[in-house]
Amino acid sequence: MSELVLVDETLWVWNQSTGIPIYDYDFRSSFPCRVPWDRPDEVTAIGRVGAFGDYDNIYADLLLENIRLIHTPEQHRRASELSGWYPRIEGMTPRSQVYAVPPTAEEVADSFAFPLFLKGSRQTSRHRKSLSIVTSVNELKKALRAYAHDPILGWQPLVVRKFVPLRLVEDPFDDRIPSSFEFRTFWWQGSLVGAGPYWWEGKRYDWNPTERQQGLALAEQAARCVDVPFLVIDLAMTVQGDWTIMECNDAQESGYAGVSAMGLWQAVLDRLPRDRR
Repeated sequence: MSELVLVDETLWVWNQSTGIPIYDYDFRSSFPCRVPWDRPDEVTAIGRVGAFGDYDNIYADLLLENIRLIHTPEQHRRASELSGWYPRIEGMTPRSQVYAVPPTAEEVADSFAFPLFLKGSRQTSRHRKSLSIVTSVNELKKALRAYAHDPILGWQPLVVRKFVPLRLVEDPFDDRIPSSFEFRTFWWQGSLVGAGPYWWEGKRYDWNPTERQQGLALAEQAARCVDVPFLVIDLAMTVQGDWTIMECNDAQESGYAGVSAMGLWQAVLDRLPRDRR
């Protein structure tokens, strides 16, 4: 059950446990929190309830309760869907094409060289390599058939991206995309509030000061271009040593990965006026 929580008398959060540690955070464990009976006529809140199934309807329903989520539906789409953020950061991220109608393998092969990368417009399917990295027309045909019946991918427009070899942090294994030198970053009103390894499990890795500075410079530029209040940007290093943007997303529904949740929320609180109530 979701509840509207006032954190440190400053930040409103529409919060609900999902049962998934990468998404959940118990604000009461680190900050003074309360659930006011008498609250302002309207509040602006961050939603932390896991992935949104239908953001437009959730946004409208909460408005009836005088709760306005931090992102409008248009801002949510701009942050979370490749068709929203890609045109704003083209050149900072691998070349991509969104297919609103499922394409044939031949149509895709006419526009992209193999290997290529497949995903849904919002996410992959549990990082499965066989549905993501495709090296031939036959593999592409198999992947397209699987996409049509996949519960995660079937409802999303298909995205085809240029495959960019990345610096790996582990040896490839089984049917999972190999972990790369990738980092998740959170941006609040254009300011960095959290950064950490995207692959927080398994082999540990970190960036040195120069790598961090260069990577964050690219992510900051992308955050300015996407221009939403609360944004996640995932970036990775190529085998040539260059940084590239892998994904953008609405930070309301993004997992923490290797980012300290307490540090993230403290950084957000530090950037809010104390009279925000």
